[in-house]
This record gives sequence, C-alpha cells and structure tokens, in this order.
Amino acid sequence: MIGRIRGTLVHKQPPDILVEVGGVGYEIQVPMTTLFQLPALGEPVSLVTHFAVREDAQLLYGFIDERDRHLFRQLIKVSGVGPKLALTILSGMDSGSFARCVQRDDISSLVALPGVGKKTAERLLVEMRDKLKDWFGPADSGASALASGAAAAPAVNIARDAEGALIALGYKPAEASRMVAVVNDDSVTTSEDLIRRALKSVVKG
Repeated sequence: MIGRIRGTLVHKQPPDILVEVGGVGYEIQVPMTTLFQLPALGEPVSLVTHFAVREDAQLLYGFIDERDRHLFRQLIKVSGVGPKLALTILSGMDSGSFARCVQRDDISSLVALPGVGKKTAERLLVEMRDKLKDWFGPADSGASALASGAAAAPAVNIARDAEGALIALGYKPAEASRMVAVVNDDSVTTSEDLIRRALKSVVKG
C-alpha cells in the first residue's frame, strides 16, 4: 500500500500530475481542490495517497488534506460511487464543504456535479450522514472551498486545457465549453484558475 508520496512535482495536466521520487515518476490523479493547492512545477510536494488495484490497472490518487483522502475512501464504499465519481465530488467541494452539504440535506449542490443523479445524491446524504457526524460544524454559505486566483490575460490553450480537465471529470464536451465560456475573461491567469471558476459557477452554496 502506498500511503504517502513526497517528491518533486514535474508535470500537471488536470486531473493528472506526475511526481518524481528518487528518479521514478509516479502518475497520480488528484481532485481539483488538491490541484489548486499544489506548488509550481519543479517544487517539492507531499501528498497522502490511496492506491487502488483493478484487474486492468493500478491507480494512485493523491490529496493534500488527510480529511479529503478519508472522505474519498468513505465515498467509494457507497453503492454506485467509484473512484472517478468520488474524485469528481472532491473536485467540486472539499471534505468540509461536503460535510456541510450533508448536514443541510443539500441535494441540489450534489446533483450539479457530473454523474451525480438525484438517487445517487439521496443515497450519499443518507449513507454519509453517520460517517460524517463528527465533521459537522456551523453551516455556512460556502459549498465550495476553492481558492481564488491571480489576474492575467487568458490564452486559447488555457481554455482548451480547462475544457479538457472538465471533460475528464465527467462533464460533456458541450457543457464543459459552455462552463468555461461563461467565466472566461481578462482576469483569468491559468487553466487552474479557469477550472476553479467554472466549478464554482456550477456548485454553489
């Protein structure tokens, strides 16, 4: 079991990153809430990880926050929720935001995520309530814990990268293009910034 990775961040292509450790590059899938907190390329990074073995693949998922990994592991135990959907959920909201969502029975914020239908959202609210009862704090209006970005002029490749990341999370190409177009303006600086804004426009508290 690989529980932690500490090395140098050498590549980012949301939702995938590459961390080099002792000359070996580890491909890791991360939720957007983790990706937005990563350092610049070439900088050291430390992630807690979840190692999944399937018949056709061995996959490594990484998280900045231990609580996000714990929530990921709880989510994949819910019927109908696999690692990809769990990653999508954690890309729209961090563990604390999800706990508040459950606390408020906020189905609408969950259904706004790709792949989460009403029945899945209802199942999540029911099955996760007991598992997250120790996380509940005062409810607030923030359903997304995404950080803010710096300002600079956007480029065509930034929009393309953002659309590709949203598609990888499960959004349909047309929907991803629409989400990016709605929030893309002259204040966008990176694809991560654009992805953050697009997700915030969909998942609101």
